[in-house]
Amino acid sequence: MDEIRLSPMAEDDLAQLAGLMEDPEALGEFQWFGWRSAEPFRREWAEDGLLGEERLMLAVRAGSGADSGVGPGVDGEFVGFVAARRAGARVVSRHWNIGVQLLPRARGRGVGTRAQQLLVEYLFAHSPVMRLEADTETGNLAEQRALEKCGFLREGVQRAAVFRAGEWRDVVRYGLLRTDPRPGL
Repeated sequence: MDEIRLSPMAEDDLAQLAGLMEDPEALGEFQWFGWRSAEPFRREWAEDGLLGEERLMLAVRAGSGADSGVGPGVDGEFVGFVAARRAGARVVSRHWNIGVQLLPRARGRGVGTRAQQLLVEYLFAHSPVMRLEADTETGNLAEQRALEKCGFLREGVQRAAVFRAGEWRDVVRYGLLRTDPRPGL
């Protein structure tokens, strides 16, 4: 596996992000929800670098110069992104819901697992939350394995939680507490 690191999105990454959002093949079978504009990402990047209080997106970089970890530079090739959004109904019990999206050439090599491990460590180091969550369709076995390798525990199935490709689909909810063991670190 290439060395993986996370960094804030650079302006040059926005074109690749837009290209990813406009290509059903690149997004893959579990992430294509129809055509949508990448313009909101450009606006948010101009406003806060996609590092907002309620949602953040970090570039996933691989290879040539990318050292393992989270850092400020843009060394390494853009291979996708990780994202986190605030969730939870009450201000006193807010948590993060996380996800990852990789370019096709980066999949199946452990990049997504490592990127999510780095995101977990980043969120627990830089926010006081106790809980992280992740959701994936019941058929997305690769993502389920990746989450489990990060220490997430399967908490249950939410029926008809996502509408994609003309039908409602079930998702698996995973949770990770700050106090849970995190293998592979």
